[in-house]
Amino acid sequence: MKLKKLLETFLIRFIVIAGFLVIWQTIAGLDLWPDYLLPEPMAVLETLVTRFQDGSLINAILVSFRRLLIGFSLASTLGFLLGLLLGLVPAADDALSPFILALQSVPSVVWLPLALLWFSLGEQAIIAVIILGASWNMASTTTSGIKNVNPVYIKSARTLGAGSFSVFRRVIMPAALPSLITGLRFSWAFSWRALMAGELIGGGSGLGQLLMWGRDMGNMRLVIGIIILIGSFGFITDNYIFKKIENKILQRWGYQQ
Repeated sequence: MKLKKLLETFLIRFIVIAGFLVIWQTIAGLDLWPDYLLPEPMAVLETLVTRFQDGSLINAILVSFRRLLIGFSLASTLGFLLGLLLGLVPAADDALSPFILALQSVPSVVWLPLALLWFSLGEQAIIAVIILGASWNMASTTTSGIKNVNPVYIKSARTLGAGSFSVFRRVIMPAALPSLITGLRFSWAFSWRALMAGELIGGGSGLGQLLMWGRDMGNMRLVIGIIILIGSFGFITDNYIFKKIENKILQRWGYQQ
């Protein structure tokens, strides 16, 4: 049954991707726009292969992923610690939650001028944008996960003689894990958005700067190729890393079969 479901999922996704490519090829073949504005799929693929062979694409990917991992790690840690504070201390939650919600609504690109003033143009500014853009969502989901733990579990643990730390470690954290994983998934997505905002405007090498170079040179093959790459990275990490971890945790704690 599991193999059948995997095959069905693969077939559906293959059909969707194939349909998208057919529509793209058809529209490009109608010559509604010049080739330099809407290139054919194979032309985009050839450009990516060329950039891969000359090393520029590999270098841009490595630079972007280094920034992404650093920013995501710091943002997730900061958001988790802040979420713990809000989830465990009601007074802190009452005082800070409205501000966290407001900051969560601020687009990542808005932080860039502030980051540039603090750190000037370069690596630190881009990482700062990632942290400021991705921390608040992690804080919000962590807080929500802790606050939504069934009070019966906590009361039962205390009745059995568990202390505060034991309740936190053995009851609250396991029950809040699904929300924490969801927070990590969203934090990863927000980190990608913040990274692109920082690289597009904040300078430095990376996929964002390669995208901007393609735009400045009028190379839509490269622009579309980079956009597809970014979307593919997001799809792969979400479906084959975070979603698998989330499903295992949900199965471990009996939330799904």
